[in-house]
Amino acid sequence: MRAFFIGRFQPYHLGHHEVLREIFSEVEEVVIGIGSAQESHTIENPFTAGERVMMVDRAVGELMAEVGERKVYIIPLEDVYRNSLWVSHVVSMTPYFNVVYSNNPLVIRLFREAGFEVRKTKLFNRVSYQGTEIRRRMICGERWEDLVPRPVVEVIEGIDGVKRLRDIAGTDV
Repeated sequence: MRAFFIGRFQPYHLGHHEVLREIFSEVEEVVIGIGSAQESHTIENPFTAGERVMMVDRAVGELMAEVGERKVYIIPLEDVYRNSLWVSHVVSMTPYFNVVYSNNPLVIRLFREAGFEVRKTKLFNRVSYQGTEIRRRMICGERWEDLVPRPVVEVIEGIDGVKRLRDIAGTDV
């Protein structure tokens, strides 16, 4: 069975890692959608689609040592800004999948309306494991590295992502 899991991954964090570990316990293959792929260089979406693909790919590679080799497809998906067309857009851009994993109410609704089985996942430490909190910590100079897998830290450091985010968050006042 092949699953679909979507996120913006701004950045990919340990909560995503735990969800994927859970998904891998149930299916053989996963299509990971990088949502809002057209967005970058903003406070909410500081990383490019390519940078997020690198983060996810390297973190998932590390996860494979624990769960065994699995087939993973990482697909950047641009927004279409029409919910009635979004699922067909996703389906047209990805390999076939049987089940969708999400806790996002809109994603759940849209995929169920399109006839897909949708499974919710556990939420892991949602206070700290969320992109908004990680980006806030980066901007404020607080410790964030322990909230993401080590390969993600390496990608962010390699692209000077914290400086980018701080520059974006700056003002001209």
